[in-house]
Amino acid sequence: MDSRAGRFARSILVASAIAGCAGNEPPPALSTEGPLPLPVRPAAGVAVEPVFMQTGIASWYGTFHHGRKTASGKRYDMNELTAAHRTLPFGTKATVTNLENGRSVVVVVNDRGPYRRGRIIDLSRRAAERLGLLEKGIGEVRIVVAPESGTPENLEAERSETEALTIGN
Repeated sequence: MDSRAGRFARSILVASAIAGCAGNEPPPALSTEGPLPLPVRPAAGVAVEPVFMQTGIASWYGTFHHGRKTASGKRYDMNELTAAHRTLPFGTKATVTNLENGRSVVVVVNDRGPYRRGRIIDLSRRAAERLGLLEKGIGEVRIVVAPESGTPENLEAERSETEALTIGN
């Protein structure tokens, strides 16, 4: 029985014996009872890479535009913490930091702009006030959008387009 057919028959026999030892129990079913596992969040103090970051000149707009409709359809209120940005989706929460004094504020993007060359964001009067930009009118800032800030899902796709615009200016 050393022929090819014999070796084949022995290998089938051995495979059957091994399979027979494995048992016939199905894998355990996933339990639907009890709490679901929580999503993993970074530990406190661990740096999280932003989904968007841009540095440049900010300006603010106030009384003249107060009460007028923004590009998002909402009325501009100079006393709210809002901003106009060329590419960030409406509803994006962005942290804007004045690089000259270190003050920061979180704004919601609800308009398009600025339309003045060399500027990256237009802030509401209140946001500008908190950053210390009212008197001077403009200032160098950093805009950061973090993943946990409740940004719209398409922000990551728009990130590369914005970086291309920033590099091109």
